[in-house]
Amino acid sequence: MTALAFSLSTVSAKAQVAVPSSQQPDHFRDTSMLVPPAGAKVAIVEWEDLECPACAHAFPFVHMAVDHYKIPYVRYDFLIPGHIWSREAAIYARYLQDKVSPELATQYRREVFASQFKFASKDDLNRFTQQFFTKNGKQLPFVIDPTGQLAREVEKDVALGNKLGLTETPTLVVVTAKGWIQVKDVSDLYQAIDQAQASVGGAPAEHHKTTK
Repeated sequence: MTALAFSLSTVSAKAQVAVPSSQQPDHFRDTSMLVPPAGAKVAIVEWEDLECPACAHAFPFVHMAVDHYKIPYVRYDFLIPGHIWSREAAIYARYLQDKVSPELATQYRREVFASQFKFASKDDLNRFTQQFFTKNGKQLPFVIDPTGQLAREVEKDVALGNKLGLTETPTLVVVTAKGWIQVKDVSDLYQAIDQAQASVGGAPAEHHKTTK
């Protein structure tokens, strides 16, 4: 699959590099996963790390676009080496998604992003998570992932990102059955979706320009 002909500017909030710059590929490798879910013409696909400040910056804009355009959103986790608590946070989010509700999992991610500056250790994250569960009337299990299934799901996301050739988070892509557009600056997301919809015969939605 090839990228749609579309030029996007450099991301304003610096992305977190997942591998040394000398090892970064010039472009994606295997893009076979960059397709919308069955039945959808256009979707947003994103890899994020919950400890990544640039992901926190992108989160509200991405979800406003999903709500505005009423298009599917496919989220994957990608763990950046050196981040001390993002793996645990991803497992907590996956527990909420699989065992409680996808909506509460999204709210957890939203609040984690908003609270990143408070977390200096895994203990800080664990205390926050306990408070989040209590606040939402849920019981946090003593062992969150006894079989390791949630960790395997997170690692599967990471493996898919490695297969793509992902080098940074957030990696944000607007996809159609015909091609894809990587969005480097989240303020260009609406423009990318409009172009993707036009490429598959969809009418762009009315909207106001996204601001940083």
